This record gives sequence, C-alpha cells and structure tokens, in this order.
Amino acid sequence: MIQGGVQRIALVGGGVIGGGWAARCLANGLEVVLTDPRAEARDYVEKTIADAWPVLEAAGLTDKGDRSRLYFADDIAAAVAQADFIQENVPEREALKIEIHEEISAHAKSDAIIASSSSGLLPSRLQSRCRHPERLVIGHPFAPVYLLPLVEVVGGEQTSAESISRAGQFYSAIGMRPLHVRREIEAYIADRLQESLYREALHLIDEGVATVAEIDAAVTGGPGLRWAFMGTFLAWHLGGGPGGMRHTIEQFGPALKLPWSHMKAPELTDELKQRIVEGCEVESGTRDFADMERRRDRCLVEIQKVLREHWYPPSEDGWPKMG
Repeated sequence: MIQGGVQRIALVGGGVIGGGWAARCLANGLEVVLTDPRAEARDYVEKTIADAWPVLEAAGLTDKGDRSRLYFADDIAAAVAQADFIQENVPEREALKIEIHEEISAHAKSDAIIASSSSGLLPSRLQSRCRHPERLVIGHPFAPVYLLPLVEVVGGEQTSAESISRAGQFYSAIGMRPLHVRREIEAYIADRLQESLYREALHLIDEGVATVAEIDAAVTGGPGLRWAFMGTFLAWHLGGGPGGMRHTIEQFGPALKLPWSHMKAPELTDELKQRIVEGCEVESGTRDFADMERRRDRCLVEIQKVLREHWYPPSEDGWPKMG
C-alpha cells in the first residue's frame, strides 16, 4: 500500500501521459484502472508499458511492480468508483476537462483526490462544476512520466490545503518530486520557462541565425548539462566564482536592459513551421523513432543515477519540500 492508503489509481485518458502514469504506477505496486473511449487506447497503453518496463527493470524501479494489475473500464463511472486517487489525462481543452471533472466528481469516492495532468489550465476553472471542488488539484507531470520526477502541484480557489498535501504525499510515494506552485497561474512554472526558451529559438531559426540542430546543440552541449542538476540560478551562482551570485548579478545585471532577446514569439508562418519540421527530421536522420525513445529513456536513467551518487546529499535530494 502506498503512503496515504492509496491502493488503486484511476486514469482517465490513455494517451502519452496516461500511458506514462500507468507504467509508473504499476511499477510502484499499484492497481491501475484506465478508461479511454478511443478504440486504439488500450493497445497504445499496453505498448507504452511494454516498452517502458525493460528500462524500469534495468533501473531497479520495478521491485514492487506487477504489470498484470492493469485493468480497463468502459466508462468514467466504472473506472473511478473504487479508486483512491484519480488522475485525468484528457486533451488540453478547458471545456472538455470541465465536463470530465464534473463526471469524475459525481462518481468518485468521498475521500479520493482528483488530479488533472493539465499543462497550463487554471484549476479554479476546472473545478467550477465539481461536486467536491476542494479535492481537485493540478498534478502536471513531464514526459516520459515513468522516468521524469517533476510533478507540479497546483491548487484552485476551492482546493483544500489537505488535498494539496495528500497529492504531494502520493506523488512522493511513487518516486516523484512534487513542486507546489504557490500561486495559481496559467502554464505554472516549468512550462513557462520552456516556452521562453522555445520562443527565442523560433526567432533564431526564423532570422536565419541557426538551424534546429544547432539550437539543440547549443543547449545540450552547454547550459543543458548544468540545468540537469543545478537550475538557472545555482549555475549562475557557481559561474560567478568565489563571489557567487553577488558578483554575477552585479557584472551581468546591466545586460538585462540590452535588446538581446525577444519576449514575444515570432509569427508561426507556414515557412517557419516547415523549417522546424524539416530541421527535426534532419536532426533525427534515419534513426527509428522507437529506438530514439529507448535511448532517451536509458540516458535519463543513467543521468539520474549519476546525480544520486555525486550531487544530491545523502539525507535529501536538494528539492524544495511541499508545504
């Protein structure tokens, strides 16, 4: 039994995110009940789990796992009725999610936490028609969900502090690192940071400064390696030498006033779209897509092993605690 008494999790929606949640939860010994109206969803989820399992096994993450504990339900009512924790993963359309959460709330147990995998919608709006709005939170993960630890937890206007705490406890118990977003804002924290980098990259491509592959190389060969364990501010703190951030911010602070970067995204013209798509196809080359996914997963496993051994203190992982 997972901390907080969670034994069964219901997943509403079985796409990339739903399949990732299924793999992570099964690996942690949970019973998983999934529902999705699409005929192809079952095959997709089963394939996602089958592809992820060898990586999880090699990383020692399936000691409590049992792939046979995956079940499929015909509808939301059947899926959530006995679930201790419910994770919704339907497409990112507000009207659809409001409708789905109204139905989930009508059939869920009185003590079940209900989370949405939304990547940017406001929980206050999603809970607007819920029978128990105090139990709804955002639990925004990152793909592949079965390997990446970050999950942003966001409460709405009617969400109780207890629900936020219980959601954080559950995510921690299945090996994730919950980050409580203190204020309810669109796109939360991590996606806002990703979006800023993406916008600047689009400008560089649109203006002919760099190709898609060159943009990616600029990230993976430099700041991206630091970001895997230091983040922006700690990297700048160490980059300032013994003077730390105090020195860095004084030396480079004035540059923030220079018009070096763009704040707004460029117009996403058909030409720019084509250049981005072709650039990604050139960068991936003849490599098989599934093979690239497996290589990505192995790299993520090995990077996290190195971080646990060499970076995080033995008694803590360096992440802020939910509170």
